Amino acid sequence: MRRPAPPPDVDAPAGYRELIRHNVHFRRLWTGNLVSLLGDWFNTIALYTLVSQLTMEEGSGGSPIALAAVFIFKMLPWAVASPLAGLIADRFNRRRLMIATDLLRAVVVLGFLGIDTPDELPWLYVLITLQVVIGAFFQPAKSASLPNITTPRELLTANALSSATWSVMLAVGAAAGGLATEWLGPQAVFLLDSATYLVSAWFIYRTEIPQHTDAPPRGPVVRTALREIWDGWAYLRSEPRVGRIALAKATWAVAGGGMVFMLALLGDRVTPSALAAGIGLLFMARGIGTGIGPVVARRLFQDAGRWPLVLGACVAFSGICYAAVGAVPWFPWREGALSLLLLIGLIVAAHASSGANWVLSAVLLQQRTPDRFRGRVFATEWLLVMLCNTLSTLVAGLLLEASVLTLRQAFWAFGLVQVACGGLWLLLVVPRERREVLAPEQG
Repeated sequence: MRRPAPPPDVDAPAGYRELIRHNVHFRRLWTGNLVSLLGDWFNTIALYTLVSQLTMEEGSGGSPIALAAVFIFKMLPWAVASPLAGLIADRFNRRRLMIATDLLRAVVVLGFLGIDTPDELPWLYVLITLQVVIGAFFQPAKSASLPNITTPRELLTANALSSATWSVMLAVGAAAGGLATEWLGPQAVFLLDSATYLVSAWFIYRTEIPQHTDAPPRGPVVRTALREIWDGWAYLRSEPRVGRIALAKATWAVAGGGMVFMLALLGDRVTPSALAAGIGLLFMARGIGTGIGPVVARRLFQDAGRWPLVLGACVAFSGICYAAVGAVPWFPWREGALSLLLLIGLIVAAHASSGANWVLSAVLLQQRTPDRFRGRVFATEWLLVMLCNTLSTLVAGLLLEASVLTLRQAFWAFGLVQVACGGLWLLLVVPRERREVLAPEQG
């Protein structure tokens, strides 16, 4: 006679299958995001390849600074738009906001079809800016919505699954996008990306997202927006437990943005005759790592009290791995398959650490921030991340364009900077977190 299954532990995080099977609204939001992310990574690899091809000179690869500009225009406009995006996510219907941003992006990406000469690169950067600014309103609305459509025991699982999905779509989209760009050309990829936004909008349209926020503001729009944004920043300053965690991702991005940009340049070294495939391969490794990290972190670190320590350790370890990328041999894959596997392994390990940092810090922010401030907190976090990514990428691009550093030396330098950032987090943030935990117990 079979024994009945034991009742589930009500304090343990929900399982992935349980979450997807029983939470229909999370499932729809997740499915729509999954489809649009696949298109985004197809789009990203196509853009990197297109710019490299348009700026390629005889006997050399594409311009580092022109490629860096793609990264910068994918980050800096996001940073500028984030404060207003957070306010909108806190004051207006988040479901409608996400649908509107998907529909607008479906139109904007069609503009890339007209870019086919070097003289048109400025228009490409304009279109990237429009796509990114619109997307900046989607992300804080999505992040702020997760606690509203999940139970407390589902929240960590929902964040881990969302991060793993981003990672899997990066891996699949980068690899498949590289092949699709090589075989079909960038234009076909841009058409596919536009279609994925429409699919995402349909799934979100069928999702119910309750919301507990203040009414939309009245009065002069600009003055009210500035006041509300200031209130959000004031909240971060008045709540150090929230403000510190909002810096976790930016701590990684101080050097991480430049190192991710350099992966696109490294792609030409591993597959010289197929640029898009090489970029796709290395970004696939990045995606695999960011997918593994949250899953491992969810299993190993269930005690949230240890998470601040884990965040700093992850930043430092990621820097060690990237410094090692600069130390291993770089051979075209036909000449050195083992060295390529070692290179991929280091990239996977580096981004497994960054993925763990990403998810654990997101959950801490969601747990520590009330709903009425959550959109602005996540928008401010994105502002800091994108600013750090932008500066890091700009510095890397300028150093490489001016030949101040070789690509190998740049990996060493930026890896060591990231190790130092992780060390500073461990020295400055972790002791404060421990003191705040001990203070109530001693009181």
